[in-house]
Amino acid sequence: MRYILLITFFLNTIFIANAQTFDYSSSSETPPVLKSVAPFPIGAAVGIKHMRNNPRYRNLVKEQFNSITAENVMKFKAVHPSEHVFKFDNADEIIAFAEENNMRVHGHTLLWAMSNPAWVRSYQGDKTAWKNLLKTHIQTVVKHFKGKVRSWDVVNEAFTDGGGLKKSIWLQKIGPEYIELAFRYAHEADPDALLFYNDYGQEYVGKKMYAILNMIKDFKKRGVPIHGLGMQMHIPVRLSDAKIQQAMKVAAGSGLLIHLSELEISVKHQMPKPFMMNEQLSRQQAEKYKTVFRAYSSIPKKQQFGITTWNVGDADSYRNSKGRNHDHPMMFDTQYRPKPAFKAVIDALKQP
Repeated sequence: MRYILLITFFLNTIFIANAQTFDYSSSSETPPVLKSVAPFPIGAAVGIKHMRNNPRYRNLVKEQFNSITAENVMKFKAVHPSEHVFKFDNADEIIAFAEENNMRVHGHTLLWAMSNPAWVRSYQGDKTAWKNLLKTHIQTVVKHFKGKVRSWDVVNEAFTDGGGLKKSIWLQKIGPEYIELAFRYAHEADPDALLFYNDYGQEYVGKKMYAILNMIKDFKKRGVPIHGLGMQMHIPVRLSDAKIQQAMKVAAGSGLLIHLSELEISVKHQMPKPFMMNEQLSRQQAEKYKTVFRAYSSIPKKQQFGITTWNVGDADSYRNSKGRNHDHPMMFDTQYRPKPAFKAVIDALKQP
């Protein structure tokens, strides 16, 4: 076991030493700032522990981004740990940072089946009681942040890849209308907030995406308040440029605001664990980031709500939990140095 740990430490050390980065100190260019170059908001999902304990992380967020999403501390389990208790201190800390640095806050998320606390999973009551539980949660949270949170992912990941509704306690206890109710309850609590449906896998332009678009069409027809579509964009580097461009065009056809809400580009396919970024992978990832930003820039400007990356540096990615170097999906490496992907995005944003 001791030798395995030593080998792992050695590999990680090599990985950090050989990370593919773009060194602006050896360039005649002034180090650019994403938020200054982009014509739309540029955001990052942030973790509360990193914000508190990692000055390099915190400073990079402040320097490069003008929109933030709380990675976890606004989810149901975090803010509503027991039936009669709400806990907002961690989320309020994110809000305070955003206000101090003139940043937009996008709320994530009012309802996600994977974030239900134990007390919800064991809750007993009829359909009316469950509707009241849902309304109380959503409206208490939205009212707490009213005027501070500009927009919300109201419902997160409710559809299967096949286009049906995922099994969840909300579907079981309330029925399919729980999604509509969530949007109505949120709008009642803050009529000025922009309300989004958020999901992954839409970039494949398959049954899931069309099911979501059909729901949006139905909501708009019946006056259900919905303003935006969140496309998460957890994508692999091998996803074709044509598919990305098609997804943007189809999404824009909804007429809603479009938010690339959790962007990161994985390069781990068929690679060992851990592995180092090499020149070829770095170049491929950089080109794919450029494709995403250029495709997004092609949709109508009035629909460009912004692009948010799902955390900041490679070490912070959910793909690398517990310190593993299983992937390198971000624009910044483990030391928060810009990678070729960052330079590619800057170039894409500067192009007319």
